[in-house]
Amino acid sequence: MHITPTQLTQLSHDILAAYGFTPEHQKSITHTLVTAQQDQCHSHGAWRLLGLIDTLKHGKISATATPTITQDVGSIVKIDAHMGSATTAFSVGLPRLIEKAQQNGIALLAINHCVHFSALWVEIEQLTQAGLIAINSTPSHAWVAPAGSTKPLLGTNPLGFGFPRINPQEPYVFDFATSATARGEIQLHHRHGTQMPEGLAIDAQGNPTTDPAAAMQGAMLTFGGHKGSAISTMVELLAGIAIGDMTSQESMAFADGTPTLPYGGEIIIAIDPKILLGDDWTAHQQRSEDFLNQFNASGARLPSQRRFKARAQNQQQGYIELDDNLYADLQNLLTLAN
Repeated sequence: MHITPTQLTQLSHDILAAYGFTPEHQKSITHTLVTAQQDQCHSHGAWRLLGLIDTLKHGKISATATPTITQDVGSIVKIDAHMGSATTAFSVGLPRLIEKAQQNGIALLAINHCVHFSALWVEIEQLTQAGLIAINSTPSHAWVAPAGSTKPLLGTNPLGFGFPRINPQEPYVFDFATSATARGEIQLHHRHGTQMPEGLAIDAQGNPTTDPAAAMQGAMLTFGGHKGSAISTMVELLAGIAIGDMTSQESMAFADGTPTLPYGGEIIIAIDPKILLGDDWTAHQQRSEDFLNQFNASGARLPSQRRFKARAQNQQQGYIELDDNLYADLQNLLTLAN
């Protein structure tokens, strides 16, 4: 079906309000999900509202938490989300993160005790639009087996990166799970009754599987074997233990068998190239443009270019594609709440 961004925004606000989320949470969550839906990033779009409300029903997210700054020293800002959405905590910390990066050349935002369910690139693009280089990451639940093992220990542990380009609307951005695919992609295959590609997961007996139900009972695999496993471990250490928060294994234990969203921390690092390079940044940014343009010239596609194309197309046509069954499920959430 077709739905306008305004209609989807209102629907998201209505659902979140019906379940007691504060206006601040409504705004940050809706912005993230509608942005993803508009970019045809379906695994992190409006569908995430279903998991969010399910998490609330199980008592594993606060709809009324107010994020508080717990540390603001030097280049570091720490925020306690108090079991609220990471999106809201990020909104609170973003102005200080940008300010500190522009003052010091580099800054770090650590978010503690948050529920994370959104695409990292939404945050990354807000930083590149401010002219900053950005890196972010977060652990998740222990769904992923390390290379050489068949037992889940690691999270999907996404890693995001952004580099500002001369056109601020199309930065160089990637955001990918360190697992061979995102958990949301497997869940969507299960929801739609379709098989997964090979090489993404194993079943509970450690055998390769393309059945999403068997994969969710077994373990996901890392991308690139031992290399993805090592990067995923870095995320556990950097965005979990180093900021005093949970590993994916601990997040899974906190869920206590409920099908709820990951709980823990997130780390965001911002670098101001204008401080790093001074007046030379303009020339070096042009060098980056010349370098990146070679990808398209050689027939390759840069990360996020598919999203940017989808975004432009949806903005031009004035509507977003939304699965009919998903729309029915979202309307049902409203009915049940009322």
